[in-house]
Amino acid sequence: MSEAFGGDFITIVDDDGQEFELEVLDTMDYNGESYTAFLPADMDENDPDYGIIILRSVLDENGDEIFESIDDEAQLQDVYEHFMVLLFDDEDGDET
Repeated sequence: MSEAFGGDFITIVDDDGQEFELEVLDTMDYNGESYTAFLPADMDENDPDYGIIILRSVLDENGDEIFESIDDEAQLQDVYEHFMVLLFDDEDGDET
């Protein structure tokens, strides 16, 4: 993969052993934790399940970065709303 042709991509494995390729949109620190927003790279944009995926970034016991799902719906919604401002606020600011 060449950086000149797009963003960063990672492959994650879920609890069932299935691999998914995700495109990194952005990372932010919020309330003392680090979160990363992704888009599925191996899914059609017209698929009803297509959309932004937000995972919490944590370090495992070896100091390696791993990604965890956010199980608390209120926390997930709060982080999602902050990502929307981060990702799309620049577009709104260009109209002046």
